[in-house]
This record gives sequence, structure tokens and C-alpha cells, in this order.
Amino acid sequence: MAQFGPCSYVFDGFELDADRFELRRDGVRVHVEPQVLSLLLLLVENRDRMVGKDELIDKIWDGRIVSESAVSARIKAARKAVGDDGSVQGVIRTIHGKGFRFVADTAALRDRAGKVAQGRAAEPCVPATSDDSHVANLRTARDGRPSIAVLPFQLLGEPGPHAIVADALPADIINDLARLQWLFVIARGSSFRFRGPDVDPRIAGRDLGVRYCLSGTLELTGHAVTISVTLVDATSGGTIWGEQFRGSLDEMQQLRPEIETHVVASLEVQIPQNEVRLARGRPASDLDAWSSFHLGIDHMFRFTREDNNLAARLFTQSLDRDPWFSRALGGLSFTHFQNAFLRFEDDREVEMEAARTLAHRAVETDRLDPFGYFNIGRCFWLEGHLDEAMAWFDQATGLSPSFAQGIYNRGLVGMMAGKAKEADADLALALDLSPFDPLAYAMVSGRALTHLQFGEHEKSADFGVKAAMMPGAHKHIALIAALTSHLAGIDADAQTWLARAKGEDPALKADEFFASFPFAHTAAREVIEKGLRDLNL
Repeated sequence: MAQFGPCSYVFDGFELDADRFELRRDGVRVHVEPQVLSLLLLLVENRDRMVGKDELIDKIWDGRIVSESAVSARIKAARKAVGDDGSVQGVIRTIHGKGFRFVADTAALRDRAGKVAQGRAAEPCVPATSDDSHVANLRTARDGRPSIAVLPFQLLGEPGPHAIVADALPADIINDLARLQWLFVIARGSSFRFRGPDVDPRIAGRDLGVRYCLSGTLELTGHAVTISVTLVDATSGGTIWGEQFRGSLDEMQQLRPEIETHVVASLEVQIPQNEVRLARGRPASDLDAWSSFHLGIDHMFRFTREDNNLAARLFTQSLDRDPWFSRALGGLSFTHFQNAFLRFEDDREVEMEAARTLAHRAVETDRLDPFGYFNIGRCFWLEGHLDEAMAWFDQATGLSPSFAQGIYNRGLVGMMAGKAKEADADLALALDLSPFDPLAYAMVSGRALTHLQFGEHEKSADFGVKAAMMPGAHKHIALIAALTSHLAGIDADAQTWLARAKGEDPALKADEFFASFPFAHTAAREVIEKGLRDLNL
């Protein structure tokens, strides 16, 4: 995205404010998409010349390949926002075959504080430049990845010995986020320049060339501590996610790593979900490798045959644009795993081989991405090699300790291996780290089976039914709800959930369940086998 100085441009009753990143007409804000607003700012700042199409694409689309229709659509939207059209061209003129020029009579003003001048002398507006020469290189290097800057937290209240946490906690978060290969993270040396109560995340995001800013406050009141964290979309100023953490000064050392881990796990869910929302509004021809990947993930976690096929197509499209994209290789592996796990395809062995091959390719492509190790572990799980699966999940969580899905899968496999106590701790931790995870239903269902091993049948049924009612729950989750309800003596619920499972797959049998969940030969497996026989499976 292009950078602009803190200027206000006035033309034909409109005010285009780069400092606030908004367009106003007669003082009233006009809703404009961020990309269209950036286009207007680029044209008005260069109103003394034509802006060529290549330059436009380089600065507005970061040089990605886009279609002529996409450029035309943004120009049309920009004209509409300022009361212009393709016939009149009184504001934006098309130089056919070459580019565009801003032609409306414009006054550009900026006061000495960098704010719009109101009723006093103002200086001419000039483009702002960055004094960090590496920022442009960083922006180019992210290659379409979501990008974030973590700002120093603001200290509220009297400073004391614990005030250092206002810097230490965001610094720790930066270090953990830097492990996520799918996320471009601005280094502390740059993001910590934006310090103080008046820092606007939109301006920080614009100057650092990132979409997301994470900011926070540390409030000390006596012996009480309140830490608030907020994730903002820097292009719009909208808040995507926020949370508060409370404790005492005495708990600060214990609280700090817990907050750090929880924040990173939450961002692993919240940022991809926002990327999906953004990608949905773009034409398919405009999707880059990362946008295609995020849309694929969204469909992958819906757990239907149709969505799984669509996810596979989107991952393939992503790989067409970037054949070495580790995350897309992992996503495609996941879809083949789903084909085998849920029997979406008849040839289970073919699907497993494809899942395994793609997962290993993902690891070879990026040995620091935990998602690849996660997918290899799932392949070993489905083949019944539980110890090997655990080892791969350990590697995934070693690379990213807050990787909730890796922790969940380690717990699930541990449960199948008969290590119920350790497994339940992993499953509970995964839910704490990512309560709104797309796999949250499976984490809860896993706890139903650990409590079954504890002999706590009523609690097991509570977890089983709760999981079956959550988004994404599939036939196996409904079957676990039926099984745990039956073992708890709640036969009416057992029949209801059995009917739900059979409705999704009339041919569902116990052997298919154990093919998907290859329990070790323990007493727990014997209990489950008897329960499934009681249900005539």
C-alpha cells in the first residue's frame, strides 16, 4: 500500500484527509473501501502528472498480478465516491491505454502539527517519507502474507517496578508471532517507535505498511493490574478483537506468559478469519496465493464433501500462483486426510498417500512451519501409529507453543493411546488457548472420551452432547454424543444423536469409527466397542 503524508486535499466540496484516512463531503464522512481510498490518495498526491497503470498496480496492489477489470472496477468506485463518472471525468481522467490523472481543482493543506488547518495559516502539503529505509523492503518481502505491528503498551497509573511489563509483554508477543511463518511481523525496533497515548493505530499501520496493529494498556491501581489488548485493522480503524486480563501485582510474573500465549493463540484464529472476510469481497481473478489459501481454510473447516472439494480447488489455485507455498501444501494435505477420515472418497489408501506426500512436501518447503508437522502427525494417527503421531505433534508445538490445534491433536492421540490424564490436560489447554477455534467441537468431544476413561459417564455425556451441538461437528462427533449418552443411561438422547449420525451416513458402522479413531487395545476401547454394539453398530 502506498504511504501518504498527513495532508488534507479539498476539491469540489470534498475533503480527502490522509491523516485520518477518510473522505468527507461537506464535513460528513463518505464510506469508501480502503483500497479505493488509497487509490484516490495516490492520484491526488500525483495530480501534476499521469499515474501509469503499472505504477498504480505496484502501489495499490503491491505489484500483484491483477486484471484490467479489477483496475477498472476500482477506478469506477473512486469516481462514484467523489461524484464523478466515466463520461464526465471531471475528477479522474482516463488516459486511454496508459493510465489516469486527477484533474479537479485541488487545495492541499497541512499545518505545522501535521493536522488539517482550520482558520489559520497552513503550509503546502508534501508527501511524507519514511526514515526507515528497510520498511519498503519489508513490505515487498511479505509476498501477500497478512502483516502486523505490535505497539508498545500504554502505561496507565503511577509507574513502578512492574511498569517494564508495558514494553516486555508486547516484545514477548512479537517474538512468539515471529514463529508464525504465515504472518509478517514488523520488528520491535520499528513498531516501538510508535509510543504514547496519542498514537493512532491507523497511522502506525500506514507508516509501517501493515494491515493489523496490536495495541494495549497496562493499568496499575494499587495492587491490582488490568491489561487490555486490542487488534485493529489499520486500513479501516475497525476493532477486530479485544480482551482484558486481570490479576494482582504478586501474580504478574505468572500472568505475563499466560497472557502472551493466549494473545498469540487468539491472533492465530482472528487474523485468518478477517482475511477470509476480506477475500470474499474480491473477484476470483484478484486472489493471490494467500487469499486463496485463507478462503480454502474457511471451506476446509466446514467438514462437508462439497466444502472439502472447494477447499482443495482453492489450495490448488494458491499453489498455481506459488508452487512453494508450504501452508497451501499443508491445506491440500488436510483435504485428502478429510477424504480418508470421513470417507468422502472410496479409495482410502490413495487419499492417505496423497495426504502424506503433500504433508512431507510442506515440511521440506518450510521446516519452521508447524502446520506441516501437524499434517504429518495426522497421517500417522489415521494409520494407527500413535506414538509416531505424538512425536510429530510434539515437533509442531515445539515450533509454536501456542499452536492450539497441535496441542489438541496431541491430546486426542494421547486419549486413543490410553493416556487419559495427560490427554485431558492437552485438550483443556487447547480450548483455553483457542475457545473459538474451528476445531473446538473436536476438542470438547475429545474430552468426552477422556472422561469416559475416567469412569465419569455423566460428565462424559455432557461433553459429548455439547460437542455435537457446536459448529463443524460431523457424523463421528454425533456418534460420540450417542455413545456417551448411552453409557450415562440417557437412552433418549443416545437415540437422537445416533439418528443424527445415521442421517449423515446411513452405512456408518463401528469398524469405520475405529478406522478413523484407531484406539489402542485398552480397557477403554473395550468399553467403547460394547457401547457401539449396544447401539447396533
